[in-house]
Amino acid sequence: MYFHASPTMGIKILEPRISNHGVPLIYFSTKRENVLVYLSNAVEKYCRETGFEFSGKWTKWGSYGFNKDGTQRIEEYYPNALIDTYQGVSGYIYAVEAITDSGFQLQIPDAAASGEPTPIKYSEFIPDAYEAILAAEREGLISILRYEDMSRSQIEWIERTIREEYANVIDKPEYRHFIEGKFPFVK
Repeated sequence: MYFHASPTMGIKILEPRISNHGVPLIYFSTKRENVLVYLSNAVEKYCRETGFEFSGKWTKWGSYGFNKDGTQRIEEYYPNALIDTYQGVSGYIYAVEAITDSGFQLQIPDAAASGEPTPIKYSEFIPDAYEAILAAEREGLISILRYEDMSRSQIEWIERTIREEYANVIDKPEYRHFIEGKFPFVK
C-alpha cells in the first residue's frame, strides 16, 4: 500500500503536479504515518492567518528527517511549531494499492514517486493532524524533537541555517514573510 496526504476532500484519482524537483510527480510513502506532515504547510498556513496576499506556488516547509532505524523524526525549529502548523488542521490520507514508479530517486526512506495518474483505493479523514501526529508518536511510529529539548548547538545550527535560507529566498515573498514571523532574529 502507498499513502499520500492532502487537505483536499474527495480525490478519486491522484494526478501528477509539478514538484519541487521540477517534474510532474505524485509523492507517496509506504508508511501511513510518514505522510501526516503533509496535511499542513506551515508557510501557507502562517501567510493565510496573517493576511499575507500571495497568488503563486507556496514554498513547502518540512522540518523532518529520519532516525538511524528509518523512523521519521519531526523537528520543531521554533517553539510550538507542531501546534502552530498542525493543531486544528484536517485533511485526508489517500491509499493506493500500486503505483507506476517514476524511477526518480527521492533519497527519502520509504518514499516513492509516480508520474502517472493513480486511482485511490480508499481515503481516511484526519480530523486533527496534530492529534494524529501525537498518536503516531505514542505508538512509536515517529519521533518528535521538540524545540525545548534541543541542545544549544542544535538551536545555533537552526539559526545559521535560517539566516542562510532567508538570504537566499529574495524571490519568495511568502517564504520570507513566514521566516520573519517565526524567526524574528533574521531582521
